[in-house]
Amino acid sequence: MKAKRMLTVAVSVLCATAGLSRAQAPAPTPALRTGPGVQAGADAREPEVLAACKNPPPARGGAARGGGAPKGAFNAALNGHREYTVTEISGVVAAGTRWKEEIWQESGLNADGIVGTKDGGLLLAQNDKSDVVKLDKDGKPSVLYTDTNTGGGLTMSPKGELFIVSRGLHEAIMELAPKRRIFADKYQGDPLDCVGGELNDLVADSKGGIYFNMGPPPSEKNGVFYANAKGEVTHYSHNLNVNGIALNPDEKTLYVTNGPALAAFDVQKDGSLTNQRDFFAKWDEGNGDGSAIDNSGRIFVSTPQGVRVIGTDGTYLGLIPTPRPINSLAFGGPAKKTLFAVAQVRDGDPSHNAVQIISIQTLTEGPKGRAK
Repeated sequence: MKAKRMLTVAVSVLCATAGLSRAQAPAPTPALRTGPGVQAGADAREPEVLAACKNPPPARGGAARGGGAPKGAFNAALNGHREYTVTEISGVVAAGTRWKEEIWQESGLNADGIVGTKDGGLLLAQNDKSDVVKLDKDGKPSVLYTDTNTGGGLTMSPKGELFIVSRGLHEAIMELAPKRRIFADKYQGDPLDCVGGELNDLVADSKGGIYFNMGPPPSEKNGVFYANAKGEVTHYSHNLNVNGIALNPDEKTLYVTNGPALAAFDVQKDGSLTNQRDFFAKWDEGNGDGSAIDNSGRIFVSTPQGVRVIGTDGTYLGLIPTPRPINSLAFGGPAKKTLFAVAQVRDGDPSHNAVQIISIQTLTEGPKGRAK
């Protein structure tokens, strides 16, 4: 009897202890994420890379870089399909023009940094899949390049060289064609990861160089960079909330989105940048994302409400509203008089994340002699 009571007590204590342990146990740790398809700041291996930086990035206050909402994730109230009316913008778009929707759609963050092709097609960077897809003039997709290490924005030089930003750990500017190679991945002797931001957008010049940006947040280390033809990287900017980047057709001015505004730089003969300034102060709502330029030098910026159009003198020309929030923009199609955009498809369901290509006919045309 005594042995039985002792056994009962022991079992009771064990059960109570087990219950207490379960109550005090921490929640299960989420599985550690690594690439491809994972941006550098959300990669579990990033601390090892940053520990070796000679010039480490600024402290992030405990928030994981790249761990927030995906690029292009806007206010949930704006994420559904909506009615819109296009009003005339002289020389840009006619009143009543409609967007062509559902040219192509896919789940995930799988269309970004779009670039038009000479045959009327469109190139898409697939961040999640680390692929580059081409849509032909009829919207039929085919995979052109794979293993881009979470490749995001695309650009094509006037000579037809194709480049992509690799946003995965060991960030880099990668050339995809005509030869495949790492074009630039160092800054001041450190990997680009040591800057502390995410590679975002890029544009190629006719000198063999690439302008690109990194962020957020705005800091003295993030911002606008230039990789010359040798892949040597120089930093040019102060406290910009960067995203889209566009080069004027004459390559004398570089424009960079700066939150709900635009900044500009003068481009020197060697590709270096001077005279950072406010080009357009602020539109009424939403930060700018991707950007494009027409052959007249007008700047087109994607925002949650649609495409903001800025004149060559910094005058706000108007909004081309869109049926959904958008991010990336590019001119393409016949005579480059089609403006393509990447639209976000959520429809009120936070778990439903898809992208869609839409397009609109314009009165203006994209830049001659260059894709972007």
